[in-house]
Amino acid sequence: MRACGHRCGALMRDPVLHGEYQSVADMQEQPDSVLGAICFSSTPLMVDQALCLHVPMQRLDQPDEAVCEVWRCSGQVAAGQYGDIRYRQGDGVLFGVIALPEHRFDAGRPLLQQAAESAYRQVFELLNRLEYHYLFRFWNYIADINAESFGMERYQQFNIGRQDAFLAHGRDVLGNAPAACALGMREGPLAIAFIAGTAPPLNIENPRQISACRYPQQYGPRSPTFSRASLVRIGKGTVLFISGTASIVGHATLHHDDAVMQTREAMANIKAVLDEANRQSPDSFDLAGLAYRVYIRHPADLAPVRAELVRIVGEQCTAVYLQADICRTDLLLEIEAVHATKSFGME
Repeated sequence: MRACGHRCGALMRDPVLHGEYQSVADMQEQPDSVLGAICFSSTPLMVDQALCLHVPMQRLDQPDEAVCEVWRCSGQVAAGQYGDIRYRQGDGVLFGVIALPEHRFDAGRPLLQQAAESAYRQVFELLNRLEYHYLFRFWNYIADINAESFGMERYQQFNIGRQDAFLAHGRDVLGNAPAACALGMREGPLAIAFIAGTAPPLNIENPRQISACRYPQQYGPRSPTFSRASLVRIGKGTVLFISGTASIVGHATLHHDDAVMQTREAMANIKAVLDEANRQSPDSFDLAGLAYRVYIRHPADLAPVRAELVRIVGEQCTAVYLQADICRTDLLLEIEAVHATKSFGME
């Protein structure tokens, strides 16, 4: 994992579960310990599809290199498939991926809505079957996220399908949803990765923002179903998954057309989430301990966004930068992060 273009380091190291940014080659050197991975590259990858989800996004900081967020565990890993889901499990944690082409569904109804509901229903059915009752984190990647069809933005269609699946399986949609993000890519199937486990997480909201689950209907007929962060204790370790975070206060987008100010506001929101996590748990979280993934709408904004992030976090900042569309057309970037406490074995 590169630190804002200056150094490399792991997200976390732990006998039970750890995650790192790695190259495809490094990931495949020890495939037996891989719980799962999300690999970002604008070109096709020669990679074992049972190990990872490929997301066709251009890396901005190092355009010629693919980067993978790789999750590993020290115990024995068992692989399986359920419906369209490929998964691996070990140490009380499960990592699953699903890539669902929209053309498989009824063209008379919103395709993305149907694909999202089908994908999430399969996730819940798998977790019920294997008794992994707690979801920690979702990553959602959607082609043409800002485009419209059937009189509705595609992101809004996704939110309807996702929430329908939550409701069908009796899952909470008003305050106890997992952390998540939803980003746009140019083309490809609906691509989803998720982590679940046997231990309940602590889901955290941001006091500077209205819960996404309670957004007003101006953002669509169904609210997004996620919490701002999920704090998970696995064995003796702790991981804080921070959802995709943008320049939103209350429910409104701030700093239109200003990528630097949007970066500053997004980081203020992340700081507020850390403060709330510190208030609710005995752990100690700070901005310098985060590993960031920064999604930027316009590649020309990379340099000022990276400079602002380094200014806020410091030269030790660890981040990967990707080109992506954001769920609202007035948002220029979104930042997600993960934090490992010292009790999780971070050096």
